[in-house]
Amino acid sequence: MQTGALVSLALYFVGMLAIGFYAWRKSTDSSEGYLLGGRNLHPAVAALSAGASDMSGWLLLGLPGALYAAGLVEVWIGIGLFAGALVNWIVVAPRLREQTERMGNALTIPEFLANRFPDKALALRVISAIIIVLFFAVYTAAGLVGGGKLFETSFAGLFGNTGMSDYMTGIWLTAGVVLAYTMVGGFLAVSLTDFVQGCIMVVALVLMPIVVLTNDGGISAVSTQLNAIDPNFLSLTAGLSFIGFLSAVTWGLGYFGQPHIIVRFMAIRSIPDVAKARTIGMSWMGVALFGAIGVGITGRAYVEMNGLVLDDPETIFILLANTLFHPLITGFLLAALLAAIMSTISSQLLVSSSSLTEDFYRLFLRKNASEWETVNVGRLFVALVALVAIYIARDPDSKVLGLVSNAWAGFGAAFGPLILLSLTWKRMTGAGAVSGLVVGAGVVILWIAMGWNKEFLGSPGVYEIIPGFAAALAAIVGVSLAGEKTATA
Repeated sequence: MQTGALVSLALYFVGMLAIGFYAWRKSTDSSEGYLLGGRNLHPAVAALSAGASDMSGWLLLGLPGALYAAGLVEVWIGIGLFAGALVNWIVVAPRLREQTERMGNALTIPEFLANRFPDKALALRVISAIIIVLFFAVYTAAGLVGGGKLFETSFAGLFGNTGMSDYMTGIWLTAGVVLAYTMVGGFLAVSLTDFVQGCIMVVALVLMPIVVLTNDGGISAVSTQLNAIDPNFLSLTAGLSFIGFLSAVTWGLGYFGQPHIIVRFMAIRSIPDVAKARTIGMSWMGVALFGAIGVGITGRAYVEMNGLVLDDPETIFILLANTLFHPLITGFLLAALLAAIMSTISSQLLVSSSSLTEDFYRLFLRKNASEWETVNVGRLFVALVALVAIYIARDPDSKVLGLVSNAWAGFGAAFGPLILLSLTWKRMTGAGAVSGLVVGAGVVILWIAMGWNKEFLGSPGVYEIIPGFAAALAAIVGVSLAGEKTATA
């Protein structure tokens, strides 16, 4: 079985590397080409790239695992995400595309904020860069954990007694291929590979629940089995508290502040293309979420009906791929999982690299650096951030959903209110922008450190994005209005 699956995976890896080489030949001779693909992305590429870089291994590991363990009540996370993504495409995408080009042709989010608020340009660029690198190191580690779990579950013992666990082998192999095409091809390689990976992901997510239902006797048989496990397993509200509901649906607030997603908006070839990209992207996301839900729900029924044992719910997709399909198809499905993981990792590495290059290296060390030098320094930073993420991901007991939720909240609270108001509220000030960044990130870090995301005042925990987003929003509005009153006094 392993041979057939490895053949499919090998073909997938070769394909991704070929795209990286193509992108290297196409547009890596300038910072704009390497970091934004020359602002010339086709709407379909931009849409699937945003979706694939958004969903990551969470879509095939974290969400199905949560549904497998707790039932349909976990679907509120997906509902909140869909609503947040839609508002993001409607409100943020067209404005960010127009304003980043008009305001100094900004290539990164920190650079846009600096151009938008020139009186606080230095503080915004430095603080933004620190937050981006800090949270992306954790976020990238979550993806690498997924890669490690894939190889640990599917190819145990394949590499023999090499002194390295299957888990770490998976991490290094995943990181190595991503590094190769990201360092070589830059933003265009990341976006084109994301497009291909997005197509692979959605096919796999549609295919797997259908096959499981076919093997388990259809929807009726699956429902009967799940009701036998727990009569409330298919309920959207059973056991759901108000705080639990808020903590789930407010995942959608995070979209406005995810640099690796909103940077795609900056690269779409024209503002009219944003609407086309929105239609494609939201259609892809709806199908993908339904598929992920189907994997978790039908997977639980399959495991129970066939007397199987699953120690880690987050590996249900891998178990079904290994159990139900021909080895070559299994390899395709595992490639879909790797696609989800790698598409996000590559986007995060590139955004981290671009921020370190544009908002640190060129700002403090080499203001007159040539385009050639800047692009190659960016490649070096890609590798450095990847090494930090590998170090964080080395614990095989790490939970993908937990790591993603922390990083998602950090970005959502720090950048979400800031991006929304900077694009739509003319009275916002530079001091307000700085306060929003610091307060949003600070509250999230404090909330996690105090454990209030797990237990709060004797009740279930409150997701850290709720207090972080609210505090950042209040800080921006309060400081901006206070500064306005001071100026007119």
